[in-house]
Order: sequence, then structure tokens, then C-alpha cells
Amino acid sequence: MSQPDLEELAEIELQRDEEKAAALSIARKPLVVPPTGQDPALSVNHPFYDVARHGILQVAGEDRFGRRVITFSCCRMPPSHELNHRRLLEYLKHTLDQYVESDYTIVYFHYGLNSRNKPSLGWLQSTYKEFDRRYKKNLKALYVVHPTNFIKVLWTIFKPLISHKFGRKVIYFNYLSELREHLKYGQLIVPPEVLRYDEKLRNLHGGQVPAPAKTPPPRPPLPTQQFGVSLQYLKDKNQGELIPPVLRFTVTYLREKGLRTEGLFRRSASVHTIREIQRLYDQGKPVNFDDYGDVHIPAVILKTFLRELPQPLLTFTAYEQILGITSVESSLRVTRCHQILQSLPEHNYAVLRYLMGFLHEVSRESIFNKMNSSNLACVFGLNLIWPSQGASSLSALVPMNLFTELLIEYYEMVFSTQEARGGLGAGAVEAGERSGPVSRGRTPRRPGLAPRASAAPDGARETPLVLEASR
Repeated sequence: MSQPDLEELAEIELQRDEEKAAALSIARKPLVVPPTGQDPALSVNHPFYDVARHGILQVAGEDRFGRRVITFSCCRMPPSHELNHRRLLEYLKHTLDQYVESDYTIVYFHYGLNSRNKPSLGWLQSTYKEFDRRYKKNLKALYVVHPTNFIKVLWTIFKPLISHKFGRKVIYFNYLSELREHLKYGQLIVPPEVLRYDEKLRNLHGGQVPAPAKTPPPRPPLPTQQFGVSLQYLKDKNQGELIPPVLRFTVTYLREKGLRTEGLFRRSASVHTIREIQRLYDQGKPVNFDDYGDVHIPAVILKTFLRELPQPLLTFTAYEQILGITSVESSLRVTRCHQILQSLPEHNYAVLRYLMGFLHEVSRESIFNKMNSSNLACVFGLNLIWPSQGASSLSALVPMNLFTELLIEYYEMVFSTQEARGGLGAGAVEAGERSGPVSRGRTPRRPGLAPRASAAPDGARETPLVLEASR
């Protein structure tokens, strides 16, 4: 079958998809941006506001393996004459550039693509070619939700271009419930239209699709448990020690053997190995990272520990304050960070200070490990703070990463009044002593200066700061 024939077949299948959707009595609103599609935190000065305002792309937390999840919702795409598809491509690259150096996952919600908002097949082909190996290498999974015959035809068209290795990353899910096994479903930002369509499909099939299993009631944690329990619980079970054992062990190991490892905290590790180490820690058994022969494993364990805390280290209370950092004048941002941290519980402050001291030390070896404060912020931002409900929006990443970068880059100034907090513990003090700029014989920068380029109060120029991780 020739290429024109395939394109015609694709158009026919797309029309059939629309007819099937109509048969399911799913309301088809006029293709305008739904109020729920736009992130209220999105600034009109965003460099891709014309595209971003539709809510087509969202960053939706992490999957079961700790990889960043990005969703693409076709139902958010306006009619083709209202969307510059070249700008859409640039926005895609702009977003992915923040994550392609680490493993990541894409969830593609197919429902809502139709003859009015579908990009041309020529555009799709050129887009695939434009995403070079840098984008494809660390994409670990592409989940296609609610696939139709149109997807099958599209696959036939693209097959000559797609490598076998990349093809194995594409996984099809007929129902949203199938995502639960692979993702933290509660963090996903699923458009209401997709939820309604999924419900209609389930009803159409007479409930044959098994409902997701109910979560069993939580069991009391083991006395030796380290993951998924509060800082207070860990303190009580460790003779009042403020710094959790897992954090201290991983930091100590990485400081001794990993500071100059290229891509530290950017690489993933075997899920089986990580679960095995978590189990050993939770059972109170010793862990020797030398036995695993991979310095990236303790780095992943450290991130996993932070991610599985019942509440983020920076607390739910500080979330909105942190998002406001981009509205603060550049010269006052370090001072503002210091003020926000003063409201943290003493225990959270001690642990944060210990961690940031170590990350500051890592950043000072960036000539070897390629992990400067900006790169580290892109990795740790979402592991330190998240909202109490749902997942962080795409636009929230800018202030979250900026705030984290300021903590790392200006560590000594942000945490300068340790005596005022009291009771920080030897571990926290030690981290500051070992990683502070003065102790390494360097002159600290003047307080209040923003890293590298300053940004407008509305956050319009924050993008280069966040994207620096990909350069």
C-alpha cells in the first residue's frame, strides 16, 4: 500500500473513531480550551504561553520506578487553525529538554484526537525525525491509552522510521486502570473528558474489565522500618538521632566514593535491586553498597527515601510560599529562601540542612560529575516538595527548581543562622562544615544575588535557569 493510500486510510479510521465516540454518547464540546485545562499558575509571559495555555502537556509526578512522567492529552488540542504546530514541536522539545538527561516516561492520552485538531502526517513524521537519540535514549516507556485503529495505521506508516529498540518501549492500555500497575495513578493529571470516555468504555463492555484492587488497610510499620515513615518515627526509633540512617549512610558512601561520578543522581538502577535494598533496610539488616558495584544505586536509594516520606521534607505548608519565589526580586531571593526555611519544623530543617550541605559539595565537583546546582535542582526539586493533593503542574516546576537551586548554590548563606535553630545535631553541622564555600578556601558570593541570569518578577525569564540541566 502506497503512502498516500495509508494517509487516506488513517483519515478514514480517524472519522470512524469520532463516530464510535459519538455512539458512546460522549459530549463533544466545541474545541476550545476547557477551564480545567489551563494551569492557574501559568504566566502570560511564559515563552510558550500560546501553546502551554491549552494544557496539552503536564508533568505528572513519577512512575513506580522513580522516573519522571509527562502526559500528552489530545483532547486539549484546539482546532489545527488555532494552533501553530511548529510552536507545539518547540514547546515539546522545550519541556523534554528538562528531563531527557534522566530516565522518563510519557503517557499519551489518545482520546480527543479528531479530523479538526489532528496535525498532518507529514508533521508527525518530521517531528519524529527531529527528536534525535538524546530524546529517545532515556525514554523508558511510552504508554498509549485508549488506542484505536488510527494508531495501528499510524504505526504502519511510521514503522520504517522506528527502530526495533524504540518500538519495544511502546505499550498500549485500553483502560486507565491498567496504568495503576506502572504509575502512581493518584499523581496523574487525567482530563475529565478522558475519564468520562474510559467510564463509557467500561459500561459498554458490561463491566468485564476488572476494577482496580482496593488498597489494603495500612499495617503498622516495623520497628526497624526506614522507608515510608515519618521523620519523627525514625527519630523515635533511632535514639533521638535527627538524621535518618538511610540518609546518613547514602550520603557518607557517596561522599567517599561518588562525588566525581559523572551524572550522579541522574542515572536509574535496577528496580529489583532497589526493592531488595529497601527490604534489607526495613528489616534492620546491614547494607554494603560495595556488594552492588554501582555508585548510582545509593544515589537512587537516597532519592527514593525522600520521595517515599509521608510528607515532603519542605512540608505541604511551605508549598505555596515556594511557588512564590519567582515573584520575588532577584536580589532578594536568597533572603526569601532563608525566611521560608525559618518556618520549617526544627527536624525538617536539620535534615534539609544536612542534605543541602552534601548537594552543595556535589555541585562543587561539577567539573567532573557534570552536576551543578541547576542540574541537581532539576533532579531533587520534586523529591523535596509536592502539593498535598494531586501532582505538581508543569509551571510549578520553575519555582520549585529555582528554590532548590538557590538552597544548593547559596547553601552557606541560606543556612547561616544555625545557632538560632538549636539542636541541629552533629550530622547537620558536619555537613555544613565539610561543604561550605569558606571551608574549601573559596570566597562566597554576595548574599541576595540570583544564580547566573536574573529573572523578571513574573518568572518570565526563569526558563534558562531550569533548562540549564539539559545543556
